[in-house]
Amino acid sequence: MTLLPDPWWPVAVMALIVLVDGFLTFWPPKVIAACLDGVGLPRDWWWVLAVVKFLAAAGLVAGFWIPGVGLAAAVGLIVYFLTAAAAHLRAGYVGRDFWVNCLGLLVLNVLILVFCFLV
Repeated sequence: MTLLPDPWWPVAVMALIVLVDGFLTFWPPKVIAACLDGVGLPRDWWWVLAVVKFLAAAGLVAGFWIPGVGLAAAVGLIVYFLTAAAAHLRAGYVGRDFWVNCLGLLVLNVLILVFCFLV
């Protein structure tokens, strides 16, 4: 196990994805708005998702220099996407958004955890 990511580039790519996704939460395209509405998240709580995503992106980037921070952010993203998957299942909103976006990003974050921090 390592406390600094190696290789670093998958972590950087995920930080960029999460950062962009955070901004898209404020001005969501129809597909993101439909997804958030589909799981029943009230619109006045959408800003919370953006804050979580911005903190995760910051943690991933800070983890390039501060040992353990990127690892913690990666674990936090896994918990975030597990929670999102549970919300999708609870709401019965299990279409393409669930399989591609939610579970896809969950799998990518698990792979980043394993191959950038644990192996």
